[in-house]
Amino acid sequence: MPDPTATTDSLAAFGPNEWFVDELYEQYLADRNSVDHAWWDFFADYRPSTRTVTKPAAAAAVAPSAAEPTPAPTPAPTPAPTAPAPSAPPPDGTVTVLRGPAARVVTNMEASLGVPTATSVRSVPAKLLIDNRVVINNHLRRTRGGKVSFTHIIGFALVKALRVVPGMNYGYAVVDGKPSVVEPQHVNLGLAIDIAKPDGSRQLLVPSIKGAEAMDFTDFWAAYEDVVKRARTAKLTVEDFQGTTISLTNPGTIGTVHSVTRLMAGQGAILGVGAMEYPAEWQGASSETLNRNAVSKILTLTSTYDHRIIQGAQSGDFLRVVHQLLLGADGFYDEIFAALRIPYEPVRWVQDISTSHDDDINKVARVQELIHAYRVRGHLMADTDPLEYRQRKHEDLDITRHGLTLWDLDRYFATGGFGGEPFLRLRTILGILRDSYCRTVGIEYMHIQDPDQRRWIQERVEVPHVKPTHDEQLRILRRLNAAEAFETFLQTKFVGQKRFSLEGGESVIALLDRVLWRAAEDSLHEVCIGMPHRGRLNVLANIAGKSYAQIFREFEGKQDPNSVQGSGDVKYHLGTEGEFSTESGASTKVYLAANPLAPRGGQPGARGHRPR
Repeated sequence: MPDPTATTDSLAAFGPNEWFVDELYEQYLADRNSVDHAWWDFFADYRPSTRTVTKPAAAAAVAPSAAEPTPAPTPAPTPAPTAPAPSAPPPDGTVTVLRGPAARVVTNMEASLGVPTATSVRSVPAKLLIDNRVVINNHLRRTRGGKVSFTHIIGFALVKALRVVPGMNYGYAVVDGKPSVVEPQHVNLGLAIDIAKPDGSRQLLVPSIKGAEAMDFTDFWAAYEDVVKRARTAKLTVEDFQGTTISLTNPGTIGTVHSVTRLMAGQGAILGVGAMEYPAEWQGASSETLNRNAVSKILTLTSTYDHRIIQGAQSGDFLRVVHQLLLGADGFYDEIFAALRIPYEPVRWVQDISTSHDDDINKVARVQELIHAYRVRGHLMADTDPLEYRQRKHEDLDITRHGLTLWDLDRYFATGGFGGEPFLRLRTILGILRDSYCRTVGIEYMHIQDPDQRRWIQERVEVPHVKPTHDEQLRILRRLNAAEAFETFLQTKFVGQKRFSLEGGESVIALLDRVLWRAAEDSLHEVCIGMPHRGRLNVLANIAGKSYAQIFREFEGKQDPNSVQGSGDVKYHLGTEGEFSTESGASTKVYLAANPLAPRGGQPGARGHRPR
C-alpha cells in the first residue's frame, strides 16, 4: 500500500509547480504514453493531494468532557417563529468552480501566506549592462551565433553574489518539531517561466538550474537555455522541479517596474527583475538631451526573503553586491568575456566627465586622435591567432586614455569625413574602426609615405561591415569544403609523402577565389600568382584549374611535360596556366608561377613573368 505521507512530502518539493504535476498526472491516467517516461515511476504510487483550507466558525461550541456529568437540560421558552434569513444573491456573470491545476494554484497561494516575508528594493543604472551586452551579441553574431539576454547576465550576477552573501540561499524547515535552517550544498537557481497553454490561458513553471555555483558563464548560459527550451516543449522531468534553493523572476518583460513576489515554503529568497526604463522625470526628454546629461536607464531589483531566517540587512547587502557586479566589480564582465572567448576588453564603468563648451570642442580633437590611433595600432588588437585565446588590449586604443567615457558613446562628434559622414556617434565610429582593424584581419599601412596611397587604403577599409549574402556564404562554404576534401584525400591516399599541406589555412582558397572573381568581373586579362610551397597543390587544384588526375599522377612519379618549368621538378614546385570562370560567365586567365627555390616566396618568379 503506498505511503500517502511520502507522496505528500515528495509533492511538497515541487513548490509552485504542483499544478503542473497534477496536470501531467491527469494526462498519465488518460494515456501514459503521452507523458515522458521519466515521470512513470513517480506517478506509479502518486495520489493527488486533497488538502483544503477551512475557516473557523464564528462561534465554535466546546464539546463537554466525557469525565464530567452532563447536567439536565433546562427547559427554555419557545422562541417566536421568525422568517428564514434570505440567501446571498447570486453574483452577476458566470461562476466557474476551480478544479485540478487551477485549484492547486489557489492552494499554493494560500499556503504561501504562512511564510512571513519582507522585500528589499534597489535601483541599478543599466548603462554598462546595456553596452556590454551589445558588445557580446555583436561578437556572437560574427562568430558562433546565439544571443545573450539581460536576464542571463543578471542571473549569473545573482549566483556570483551568493558567494559573498551565502545566507540568501538558505531555507527554513521544521525538523523533529523544531524550527531549523537548511544550508544547501549547491545553488539550484529556479527560473520563473511563463507558459502559454493551448486554451489561451497562462501558467507559471519554476524549474531550476542545478549546481549553478560551479558554472562559468558559458555553461550557465547553455543550462539556462536548455531549461527554457525543455519547458516550452514540455520535456521537463521530475528532477527539474526538485531542490530549488533560490528563484529568479522577470516581470519586467511585460513592463512591470518592480513587484513584491510570493515566496513558497522551502526557499529562502526570490529575486525579481523589473522593467528597464528611464527615470520618470526624464521620460519626456529627447534622446539627445538624455545623452548630453548622461541619463541612464534604471533597472529595479527586488529581493523577497523569508524573514524567519534572513534579516533585512542581509537582503540589502545581497542587492548591493548584485549592484556592484552589474557595474563591473571584481572583474565580472571580464569573466563573462573570457568564458565566451571574446578577445576584447569589456566596457568599463566610469563617471561622466563634466565639460564646458571649450571642452566639447577639445573632445572633437580627442576623437580624431582615437581614429589615428586605430589606424596605427589597430592591427595589434586583431584576433589573428586561432589556436590560442587571449584578451587583447592596447592603451592607445582605450577611449578613457583619450578623455572619453561610455557616456560619450551615444553622443555625436565631427568626423572630418570619416565613415562618409560629417557627424557620427562615437559608438558608430568605434564600430567602423574595430570592424576595419581589429577583427580577424590586421592591416598595417600608416608607414607608407605617399598620402594618396594611404587614403586609397582607408577609403576601402574604413567602411561599415557588410555581411555576405546567402549566395556568397554558400560559395565560401563550397570553396572551404573543396580545400578540406583535397587535403584529406592526399593525406589518406599518399601517406608519408611530402606535400606542404594547407591544413589550417584553407581560408586562403576562399580569399583567392574572391580576388579572382572580382578580376574576372572587371574584365582583367590575366591574374599572375606567385607563392611559396605551402598550399601550392591546393591552389593548383582549386584556383588555377589543374586537374586532380594530373596531380595524383605526379604523386606516382608521372610528370606533365606541359607544366610551366615542370619537367623533372617536384610536384610542389610546379606552376600551371588555366582559366577562372564565375557563375555569370565572366572569365580571366590564371598563371601560377613555378617556384623551384627554397620555400621562402614566389615573388621573383612572378615578377619575371610577362603576360601574353
